Amino acid sequence: MDHPDALYAAASARQLDRLATAALGGDGYVLMQRAGQAAWRTLLQQWPQAQRVVVACGSGNNGGDGYVLARLALQSGRQVRVVRAADGDPRTPLARRACADYLAAGGQVDLFPAPLDQADVLVDALFGIGLECAPRAQSAALIAALDAAAAPVLALDVPSGVDADRGSVPGAALRAQCTVQFIVAHAGLYTGAALDHAGQLLLDHLDVDAGHWADAAPAAATLLHAGHLRAWLPPRPRDTHKGASGRVLCVGGDHGGGGAVLLCADAALRCGAGLVTVATRAAHVAGLLARRPEAMARAIDDADAVQPLLDAADVIACGPGLGTGPWGAALYRHALACGRPLVLDADALNLLAADPRPVGDAVLTPHPGEAARLLGTDTASVQRDRYAAAAALAARHRCTVVFKGAGTIVAAPGQAPCVLGAGNPGMATGGMGDLLTGAIAAMRAQGLPAFEAACAGALLHSLAGDAAATDGQRGLLPSDLLPWMRRLANPETE
Repeated sequence: MDHPDALYAAASARQLDRLATAALGGDGYVLMQRAGQAAWRTLLQQWPQAQRVVVACGSGNNGGDGYVLARLALQSGRQVRVVRAADGDPRTPLARRACADYLAAGGQVDLFPAPLDQADVLVDALFGIGLECAPRAQSAALIAALDAAAAPVLALDVPSGVDADRGSVPGAALRAQCTVQFIVAHAGLYTGAALDHAGQLLLDHLDVDAGHWADAAPAAATLLHAGHLRAWLPPRPRDTHKGASGRVLCVGGDHGGGGAVLLCADAALRCGAGLVTVATRAAHVAGLLARRPEAMARAIDDADAVQPLLDAADVIACGPGLGTGPWGAALYRHALACGRPLVLDADALNLLAADPRPVGDAVLTPHPGEAARLLGTDTASVQRDRYAAAAALAARHRCTVVFKGAGTIVAAPGQAPCVLGAGNPGMATGGMGDLLTGAIAAMRAQGLPAFEAACAGALLHSLAGDAAATDGQRGLLPSDLLPWMRRLANPETE
């Protein structure tokens, strides 16, 4: 395994499983018993009072893990039943062996439909990482019945019905309260629809030492969390001056959009940019200065007048409140031609979608709808495989992309993607993206390359959203994040 935050594709997980089995003398049942034991420990930790356990077992090795758990629960004195679909007979040698051991211990197997309401905990051991399409009818019916039951669900490795690579849900899928992953964490469980199905995500390495095959199965992605901020945001030298922290120019705020560009400027300032200038409509200047006197507001009603501001900036944040009319389109063209590092959001992305091109040293920050327009497809398609969509955007525009949404993904050509382990549904409100644009621009202005700036800014933004949501997610405002953005931009004080 590359590092503790590595996320893996299903193919790599299978490869590591085979290598671990070989290292254990070739007996895969040793590893299966470890998985069952890890799952049983997790159940006891999460639901220590549970006495009645129902385990839904599939026909493959994930089902075998379930049979091991069922045997251990039975031997501990719990009331245990295994339920399987009519076509769910164990079909792998390991699953058959685990089932036989469970039956020899006095266990019973019921065919579905069977009552599921008399259980304290339900265990999902139907599919694991093997599912790549919608479950067939009998399995789908069992999944639906488990989902409708009152008892909490513990999923083994992957909630049944969830694609372990993509995070999508192609058909019926279970919503677990807790998922325990084995050996490695699965990339798909940290983004997209999977986040509504996996519940609390845990990982048990099953005492597998992967040091001997670290290069055999490279990680598919890296999970970012608060601990990563320190590497990107070290304490400043004592002799720092404002120019050393960079000059950000925020371009946007057509008529009616002044608030968006102000939020962008606020975030750039709170995340540490040394100087922030706002190029906007004259109508917004007085209000902007009243709200944020630290930002230098410039009235730009003639788009050509923006050029001196572009020349003086280190980074351009373009798009918040920009509009797609003649004024916004002209400013966008000037920004693209200026040769400075760019952060493009909102209407700048819509203008790019209308005239696709490589954008040089830039970070794009699309939400799913904008990503679909940039790729010439629909939102459902980009959400079906968020990793692939982020990679396609980065390749098409030859730049860094922050693909926003549940489990935001940062991608760039030649880079393994990163996915954010932070953020919450309260952030799904107008203006949050404007803060993100300013945060990334501030990271670039302070000297981080595009990919690292995108990771640092997006992570800081999401962590601030989580901190600000402690009083509740509904009603969370972008401005609520600003004090937290400042605090998190100084991780040495945390």
